[in-house]
Amino acid sequence: MEYTLTHKTYYDALKKNKLLGLKCKDCATVTCPPKMTCQECTGTNLEITELSGKGKIATFTTSYVAPLGREVEAPYTIVLVELEEGAWIMGNLIDIDPAKVGMELIGRKVKLGFKVFPGDMYSAGEGVRPLFSFLD
Repeated sequence: MEYTLTHKTYYDALKKNKLLGLKCKDCATVTCPPKMTCQECTGTNLEITELSGKGKIATFTTSYVAPLGREVEAPYTIVLVELEEGAWIMGNLIDIDPAKVGMELIGRKVKLGFKVFPGDMYSAGEGVRPLFSFLD
């Protein structure tokens, strides 16, 4: 079985500020990031679709320990965002001091951005990560 949307294609699109996901042709569930099967019905009848990158924060956490080699990033806030299309995706929140985050983040509207990070001792090179900033 092969990926309909490969991780390379997904990350290359993210570097161009485009968010790609998968829409199941059987049950209409939208999934992001790439998976081999529909997360709802486990079907493989998937098509690539461009997503808006807009959504609302469902939950969050703040990390005070960064991966080895990226210590200057800590602390940072990670949000789980429910996109307008229904898919859920995680990314870093960039519009607020992590020391000041609280429950008022839940439900806030955000939009997608991205950041390219250099490789570290555990990766095969540079990587791209979704970032979110406030819409309101």
